Amino acid sequence: MFKVQPLLKEITIGDLTLKNRIVMAPMTRNRANNPESRPTELQAKYYGQRSSAGLIITCGSQVSKDAVGYINTPGIYSEPQVEGWKLVTDAVHKREGKIFIQLWHVGRMSHPDLHNGELPLAPSAINPKSKSFTFEGFKDTVTPKAMTNDDIKQTIQDFKNAASNAMKAGFDGVEIHSSNGYLFHQFFSRCSNNRTDEYGGSIENRARFLFEVIDAMKEVMPENRIGARLNPSFHDIFGITVDEETIPTFEYIVEKLNNYNLAYLHLSEPFTNVTNVPFAEPNIAKHFRPLYKGCLMINSEFTQEKGNRVLQENLTDLVAFGKLFISNPDLPKRFELNGEIARWDKHTFYTPGEKGYSDYPSLP
Repeated sequence: MFKVQPLLKEITIGDLTLKNRIVMAPMTRNRANNPESRPTELQAKYYGQRSSAGLIITCGSQVSKDAVGYINTPGIYSEPQVEGWKLVTDAVHKREGKIFIQLWHVGRMSHPDLHNGELPLAPSAINPKSKSFTFEGFKDTVTPKAMTNDDIKQTIQDFKNAASNAMKAGFDGVEIHSSNGYLFHQFFSRCSNNRTDEYGGSIENRARFLFEVIDAMKEVMPENRIGARLNPSFHDIFGITVDEETIPTFEYIVEKLNNYNLAYLHLSEPFTNVTNVPFAEPNIAKHFRPLYKGCLMINSEFTQEKGNRVLQENLTDLVAFGKLFISNPDLPKRFELNGEIARWDKHTFYTPGEKGYSDYPSLP
């Protein structure tokens, strides 16, 4: 065993000092079941309980009404939402925690039912042929509306406004959800982007939207309080498939991110087995660690042992834990004591109320 677990060591990211390297990963929990899509005391209780994490990243929060893709997810575009998030940041800061909000636009992974009958926006009019979670249950996705240049400019402004609102709400920073088949990922991928303007075609053009968003956001918040999330080998989910330009595209993005003083880069290992998938990279941390010069975070359904090991092997600087934080609000303490890890109830991941959300006990 480690004399001092690497997971429990302090680290500085940007100008923030984190008390450990255990990150609560962003997880959609669908608890903002109110007309204003605002967080409430329930979310404040949930995140406050988990403040012993070195860093909390909230559930994805839509940057505009156009960005929504699931029922009961919170936003960060209105004053009531900002006031709701203040409850959350206050609860976390009272326990000396740090918290970033994940800024989200799902793009084509939405449904007209969530947009008053209007088509969802996307880089190109290509149906992902997937499912969208609506108030009437899962429905087939539709062919989205290809974004005009004005739509793109407005969406960049939406992310800028959301970043400004995040600062007003008291967040320590933001994470751009440029991952998992959502809007940014749709721009990156040839299977979802067949544009012929400056946002399509070449790798540089398909990556342009992300960098324009970062450039806009850093006008209203410190650059070193911005993180970005990528999932390079995301394959055969939400209509995204890997091709021969996929890994070179993400290599370009990661290397260009070195020009920015970001808080961190958050990478996910593949969600599915891509060992035999042509052009996919099965070992994301090993592949991209040499390319990125800043603080790296890895997410891969980690256990305590695996998390300590990847830190010891210098494959990452931070380790993000998802479902373990659902059922273990005091996860760092359990790791410190090598204590029992409680199991989660998957049936309550996306249901309203406290059950399976804020009712998991901490150790005495």
